[in-house]
Amino acid sequence: MEEHSCSHMDIAEKVAKVTPNEAVLFQAAELLKIFGDSTRIRIIFVLCRSELCVCDIAKQLNMTQSAISHQLKVLKEARLVSTRREGKTIFYSLCDEHVKTIFYQAMEHVME
Repeated sequence: MEEHSCSHMDIAEKVAKVTPNEAVLFQAAELLKIFGDSTRIRIIFVLCRSELCVCDIAKQLNMTQSAISHQLKVLKEARLVSTRREGKTIFYSLCDEHVKTIFYQAMEHVME
C-alpha cells in the first residue's frame, strides 16, 4: 500500500492536542455499550418520564420484575440510574440530565 504524505499537519496537530487519552475513550465506549440494549433503552425511556419502582417499570414494559431488576442493576452500575427508598419500595430515576440528553439525541438522530 502506498503511503501518502499528509499536507494537513496543522489540523492533525490541533486534533491530537484535544484528543482524550485512551482510558477516557474506552470509558465512553463502555458507556455507549450500555445504550446498545433495547430493554435498557426502553427502561431509560420510561424513566425519562417519571421515577418508578421495579413493578411499575415491569408493567409498563410488559416484562418480568426479574428481567427489569437485572437491567436496572446494569444501569445503576453504569451510573445512569439512581435509587431512592420509601419504606420497602425502591424507586428508580435517571441520575442526571446527561442521560436524558444522550437518549433524546439518539432518538432525534434515528427519527430524522
